[in-house]
Amino acid sequence: MVAADRVEIAVPAGDVLGETPLWCGRSGKLWWIDIDRQLHQSFDAATGAHETVHHDCRFLGSQALTSDGAHILAQDLSLFRRDAASDLTSRLCEVETGLDNRLNDGRVDARGRLWIGTMDNELHRPNGSLYRVDGSAVARMFGDVIVTNGIAFSPDNRTLYFTDTRRYRTWSFDFDLDDGTIGDRKLFADYAASGERPDGTCVDVDGGLWTAFFSGGRVVRYRPDGRIDTIVPLPVTNPTCVCFGGNDYKTMFVTSARKFLDTGQLSSEPEAGHLLAIHGLAQGLPEHRFV
Repeated sequence: MVAADRVEIAVPAGDVLGETPLWCGRSGKLWWIDIDRQLHQSFDAATGAHETVHHDCRFLGSQALTSDGAHILAQDLSLFRRDAASDLTSRLCEVETGLDNRLNDGRVDARGRLWIGTMDNELHRPNGSLYRVDGSAVARMFGDVIVTNGIAFSPDNRTLYFTDTRRYRTWSFDFDLDDGTIGDRKLFADYAASGERPDGTCVDVDGGLWTAFFSGGRVVRYRPDGRIDTIVPLPVTNPTCVCFGGNDYKTMFVTSARKFLDTGQLSSEPEAGHLLAIHGLAQGLPEHRFV
């Protein structure tokens, strides 16, 4: 158990639904989004500057870094490219059509392909799917998903992790990096009996999988064999996602949400929705970039 007093507020963002933190080593900035306020945000670790850009969509679902310094932004059911120099956005592709879904969590693999999923806007129907986006080519990998979350790749690029938050489970898949294919799924962590909600994840250099628990007030580390060896209690009920950053990738950043908290909870939980930081838990890896 990690002491709660090690948790710091990096940015008092007050996000409704903060998500998808990514550290960019080139800019020295932490990037993340507020899904419900449609904000793409950055935090400059050197200066402390916090900048936000609003995007015209219903949901800003997730983001990815690119090889040329731009960002990929998931807006509703389409992917857009936000140019770093001009700040202009252009549509890359439409991932899905015809369902009451939106794009949610995603992650880029070591070959520059984006793996991203959709989720049901009503949070209970199995309408979602996992997709692989290679350039502008979209391939559906599997369906029967309620809420896509927790996409991550092991450091050796042989395992893909995937969570369905509203099924309360995380799975692992054998991953073929060269072909961009996955094998049969294997149950990695199961919270169906308790209804706990595993959310966003990242991996460390030793292959540990760090997972934020929405409505659970904690982050946990799984060993590659699925056993938990570290629990980090947080001052927020709804942590949403984690990543490692800083110059040495030894700072864990945690996004959080005010969403679903009542007035009493918000009053007693002033850190809700803020970007949190914890130093020295482990060392992470640079994010892969979309090509």
